Amino acid sequence: FLALKIVNVNWQSKLNKAAHHTSDYSSTEAILRRGQAFNITLSLQTTVQCGDNFTFIASTGPSPAESQQTEAIFNLSEEGASGWSATQEPSEPGCMNFTIFSPANAVIGRYKLKLQTVSGNKVSSTLLGQFVLLFNPWCPNDDVYMANEQERWEYVLNDSGIIFQGLEKHIQQEAWNYGQFEEDILDISLAILDRSLNHRQDPAVDVSNRNNPIYVSRVISAMVNSNDEKGVVEGKWNGKYYSGTNPLQWSGSVTILRKWYRGRYKPVRYGQCWVFAGVMCTVLRSLGIPTRVITNFNSAHDRNINLSIDKYIDISGKTLDLTEDSVWNFHVWNESWFIRRDLGSFYDGWQVLDATPQERSKGIYQCGPASTRAVKEGDVNLDYDSSFVFAAVNADYVTWIHYSNKRKERIYSDTRKIGKFISTKAVGTNSRVDVTANYKYPEGSLKERQVYKKALKLLGVRSAGKRTKITRPRRRSSVARRQNTTQPAQKPSISGKLILGASPVIGQDILLTLALRNLISDFKTIKVKLRASAILYTRKPKAEILQLYRSIKLGSEEVKEISFRISYSQYKNSLMDDRKILVTAVCETKQGASLLVEKDIVLQDPLLTIKVLGPTVVHKAADVQVTFTNPLSEAVTDCVLRAEGSGLLKEQLRINVARMAPMESSTVQFEIVPYKSGTRQLQVDLVCTLFSDIKGFAMLDVAPA
Repeated sequence: FLALKIVNVNWQSKLNKAAHHTSDYSSTEAILRRGQAFNITLSLQTTVQCGDNFTFIASTGPSPAESQQTEAIFNLSEEGASGWSATQEPSEPGCMNFTIFSPANAVIGRYKLKLQTVSGNKVSSTLLGQFVLLFNPWCPNDDVYMANEQERWEYVLNDSGIIFQGLEKHIQQEAWNYGQFEEDILDISLAILDRSLNHRQDPAVDVSNRNNPIYVSRVISAMVNSNDEKGVVEGKWNGKYYSGTNPLQWSGSVTILRKWYRGRYKPVRYGQCWVFAGVMCTVLRSLGIPTRVITNFNSAHDRNINLSIDKYIDISGKTLDLTEDSVWNFHVWNESWFIRRDLGSFYDGWQVLDATPQERSKGIYQCGPASTRAVKEGDVNLDYDSSFVFAAVNADYVTWIHYSNKRKERIYSDTRKIGKFISTKAVGTNSRVDVTANYKYPEGSLKERQVYKKALKLLGVRSAGKRTKITRPRRRSSVARRQNTTQPAQKPSISGKLILGASPVIGQDILLTLALRNLISDFKTIKVKLRASAILYTRKPKAEILQLYRSIKLGSEEVKEISFRISYSQYKNSLMDDRKILVTAVCETKQGASLLVEKDIVLQDPLLTIKVLGPTVVHKAADVQVTFTNPLSEAVTDCVLRAEGSGLLKEQLRINVARMAPMESSTVQFEIVPYKSGTRQLQVDLVCTLFSDIKGFAMLDVAPA
């Protein structure tokens, strides 16, 4: 038996990729999914009839070992202890065909495949090549198995999507380029695992745990933020973004991940929640874990997890920094689909993961996976971080006025404000699907009250807002708390509402009306303190815009309206990098009763239209026309139009836009050469110094070449 001389190894890349649903990856490498057979062909210099004395060795990680499941040694036609096996198939003379099968619980990552042959007492070993092994949602025995083909297409293979933002009463769609199949992205995702703290502490153990989606997803949730281990994105929720990119200006993950990788793993500045979630979705989809992006409106960040968010304002309506709790207009996180061997099958399915660095979990800024079933049932003691997610969708919102003499008065307790319109993109379309029912029972139902009480008990909170051993202002018991939506401390004698005029557009004045109603028959004088502030989506004030004081006399059951205007010149300098305003009105009667009226305003985007001229076909150039208008009554210079889209543009395109006179429209034309067929998303973003950017997107159907 002669020593084996292998002339060529054919990894059957096209056939294997099609069978393993990995054809979309732009790498030439063999990319395979676990729990599924793949084929290789060896071309030999000498003819070998049969490979009875062939041994295959598949290994991954820096120190492969069979005991760690990071090395598999298997002979032809017999399944090794590792669950890997190989069979020989019929072949042409001078060739040998093999089918190799990996187990459904194999470690994922980059492997080497060697062939060992024995001739007499001589053992020779040949490296056949490398391949990447991924999770397999198509394999019923894989922990990430997803039965529905449309859902697999959306949550694993769709490389673009929609992230919902805005306000509960004004939900906006933002396009996002996930780009998990673009060049280098899979390599970057694997590099993220190798840069983690766990890997640095013990590489062998870390790699051996990579067969488990619970472990892998938790590591990624820590690595997507930069807080502990120089991860991918650095968060910033205050001040200016001079030393980086304003989080609102990103349109996708590809640019961010490449910047991190090419910049030698220096965290990319800056991100906010949707950026962390968009990047995490890309990484998890690229590794084969079905993942989607979720938006929770009126999301509670409950630092001490006592299920109560206390907000303090002073007598003029200014938000005071007396608590670390907050309610964000929206918060974005991820859900990934896999089974929970650690908790039991009841908790299988969608698992919440959050890469935004809000709180430490076991000493590190990471969050999840928390089973959505655990959150819905109030099982807040279960791994991982289910109590934090429960609070995000269920806490009470309590508003206090803090007087200068340190006295404080609770003016509202709202049990229904938090955790509204929990949203994700629909399967196969860009419409919004409401998934609130996956997180909680209907507000006010008996079941919802029982779950809430169970959670309070498990958290050691006596009643909402009261942790055992923590003294806080006395509040109603948790049972009474679920009866009424908005209860002031005493029966109100006045009611009020802020009404917004026409939908305000950036560059125009904002018209508002405060309508006050006297609810009782006696005459009263009301002192009104109005305040408008520029805010972040976390509702943290950035800058004061306006303060007004008015005194109003209200007769018996009378209604009066105060109209006021916030002019462009007043808000212009505060809204250059965002367009959110919080208006508050504190209304006081002589009797000392206070009423707080609040309104969130998001200024509308000026229109941006995208027109594709002619048909889009793979490898054929097509022209795109983008038209937009300067919304301001002053000229703008230094604008840049950015465009990106997986399968349409290999790198982000940047075009400088000529000076635009006040209210002038401008059209920019550029060329795309699509390199992938199917439905593609083109994101366009106009970035200017005088106002926050204007975004738009178009869905293009690209025909094969």
